Amino acid sequence: MATLIAVNVGMPREVPWHGETVRTGVWKKPVTGPRMVRRLNVEGDGQGDLNGHGGEQRAVLVYQLDSYRYWQQQLRRDDFVYGQFGENFTVEGMSDQEVCIGDRYRIGGAVFEVTQPRVTCYRVGLRMDEPRMAALLVSHSRPGFYMRVITEGEVEAGDDIVKISTGPEAMTVAEMDALLYLPGHPPGQLRRGLRIPALSPGWKDSLQALLDGAADGAAGNKGLTAAAANPPPAWPGFRPLEITRIDVESSSIFSLTLAPTDGRPLPTPLPGQFLTVRLRPEPEGPPIIRSYSLSGRPGAPAYRISVKAEPHGAASSHLRRARVGDRLDIAAPRGTFTLADGEAPVLLLSAGVGATPVLSMLHALAHARSARQVWWLHGARNGDDHAFAQEVRTLLRSLPAGRCHVSYSRPREDDRLGTDYTATGRLSAEQLRELDLPSDAEAYICGPAAFMDDMSRALADLGIGPARVHTEIFGALAAIRPGVLQAPARAPHLPLRSQGDGTGPTVSFARSGITVPWDPGYGTLLELAEACDVPVQWSCRTGVCHTCETALLQGRVDYAPEPVDRPAEGNALICCSRPPVDLVLDL
Repeated sequence: MATLIAVNVGMPREVPWHGETVRTGVWKKPVTGPRMVRRLNVEGDGQGDLNGHGGEQRAVLVYQLDSYRYWQQQLRRDDFVYGQFGENFTVEGMSDQEVCIGDRYRIGGAVFEVTQPRVTCYRVGLRMDEPRMAALLVSHSRPGFYMRVITEGEVEAGDDIVKISTGPEAMTVAEMDALLYLPGHPPGQLRRGLRIPALSPGWKDSLQALLDGAADGAAGNKGLTAAAANPPPAWPGFRPLEITRIDVESSSIFSLTLAPTDGRPLPTPLPGQFLTVRLRPEPEGPPIIRSYSLSGRPGAPAYRISVKAEPHGAASSHLRRARVGDRLDIAAPRGTFTLADGEAPVLLLSAGVGATPVLSMLHALAHARSARQVWWLHGARNGDDHAFAQEVRTLLRSLPAGRCHVSYSRPREDDRLGTDYTATGRLSAEQLRELDLPSDAEAYICGPAAFMDDMSRALADLGIGPARVHTEIFGALAAIRPGVLQAPARAPHLPLRSQGDGTGPTVSFARSGITVPWDPGYGTLLELAEACDVPVQWSCRTGVCHTCETALLQGRVDYAPEPVDRPAEGNALICCSRPPVDLVLDL
């Protein structure tokens, strides 16, 4: 019979790490005597990052003495103490190869149900003083697991662990962990996992995303990251395209139409995707790399991008001086902010130049003569600032259920209410409430960050769930640095100090406008990005979680260590890779 060897608790603490401060609850210590287990945790225990740990589905973390012995041998260490792996219950028995998702156990006066494997992050490596630990737990099939509390009660070291029932499908913790993190993801196994009622909602969402990805041919791990949803890039690196037309769309926005120079037709982009442009204002100087949304009809013989002229923008100023016949270096269409198939109503919300990706979606819907209800919701300052106005009206007239609401914040005297625009003021939650928008719609929002936040909240208030609200960010993505205490944000910059000779391949962070020579002292591309204060997203830092998966716009990477599951073609895991050649990343 399995036995509870130790009950371990610990409140979050702040610890130094890589020049930062991390708040974490991974340090647990055994306690003596009985402890009450409540719905959310063990008495006296706490979690530092509730996004990744804790909550009803992850109330208690379990790890086994057998795995202790295994890691002592593998890592050649003899300094382990109970709670070493951040677990609440150290147990004899209950191996990951035997315990199944949905199994129920009685321990002392409490009853528990197994909900999911442990989601490994860098903090278990921080506690173990072994940076590879997150990857090792997965690759060696020893993750440990979480349980939720069915019946609250007291537990104590020495209690017997009595199995009450076996979970439906009898899928072990190790099988479930491998299904999400390791290569393969057989659809039959995914369906089997989805039939387990006790599996936590987050894991169900991941398995469903993997199943959907298998159906649409996605090569990467959609269960871990939306970045894997992209098809492979249509061509490697950059390709010259010729400017064949220049159109002024408003006082600040102009469009460039780009055609192939070699006679090869352009691949059809997905509605909502963007192009990355490499410019060289100074022939001997570093390149300027920017991304611009495609604003024309997907499938047209030429691409169209639309650019906002910024007063001091190096790239937009250079492009504004461009002429028909000039050539630009263009990377293949990329981006996951794309129009989904289906029959649900579509809401296209934008402000200013944020109209560009949703305009491409409107083109696609109009070209298909879609019967879906389509709402165009746009905010502009006035008619002088209102780009694509006539184009949008023409497209909406071709749709049987096209509707339009345009709000001007500062209309001119000659702007006509009811003709040029339909409301005065900023596009707001109050305006949306008055429109009787369909609550089952798929919404696509693009514009300034504050606008997207406001519209997302407004749609949520109208009953449109977050899974059906999609946003596009033109600039740098929001950073994900779990547990790291926030410091004042800094604009991306060149490294403050060199880690070596700096004569390696160049690394360009496209969204941040930074190009840096690589030197091996940084260790990984993630560390180089951090040295430049480029906003980054990560969790495990060892090639497991795919939080750092990033579009690779040019070049290739070498991995060390090799990731547990490779990213989608055309992407890279920056937490465990280095550049052998010049590189452009969508960061």
